[in-house]
Amino acid sequence: MLKYLWDPANAITAGGLVFSSASLFLAFSEHLELSVSVALWAVLSDHLDGIVAARTGNRDPDIAKMGKSLDGFADMIYGAVLPAAIIIQLSHASLLALITSTVLLVAGAVRLSYFANFGKSADGRFFGLPLSYDIPVMAAAFVVRPLFPSELFVTLTLGLFLVLAGLHVSSIRVSSPNAATYVAITIFALAASTILASRALD
Repeated sequence: MLKYLWDPANAITAGGLVFSSASLFLAFSEHLELSVSVALWAVLSDHLDGIVAARTGNRDPDIAKMGKSLDGFADMIYGAVLPAAIIIQLSHASLLALITSTVLLVAGAVRLSYFANFGKSADGRFFGLPLSYDIPVMAAAFVVRPLFPSELFVTLTLGLFLVLAGLHVSSIRVSSPNAATYVAITIFALAASTILASRALD
């Protein structure tokens, strides 16, 4: 099985899983800003593996098939499991956090299952909001966290992720990222990761 990880794109996906694991550890250790900072690197890995896969010539079909499945599991972990863990820790395992995290996990599983079976729409757009938006949204929320009272921030964050869960399984159509979008996401992820890490380590 491990031989499939020698493929550059699959190796990057596996690297993203390492970042997700580190982020989960930090979340459970109550270092939430560092957790979100590291999670952004899982997002970057997810974007990079697709670019590398598309540019790898003569890629073995079995390796590509393995990579597609691996990428789906990685998406579930960083796109739904990680935000759910951060939400639970952020609200000190409140009842609303249980509801929010459960809804988010179910929506994430449904969203990814639909995409795995039916793919994009005929015009090349995604049905429902991709899970890759969750961690950047979480990062943006944590960047502005100092502007809000603690209890209000928790309430707003939980509400925001309930909305995101609904968008994941909605009928909206979202365009696939283009080169400019990838550049913007990369710049945001690097900047937000630096801000959150610096704040946490001060």
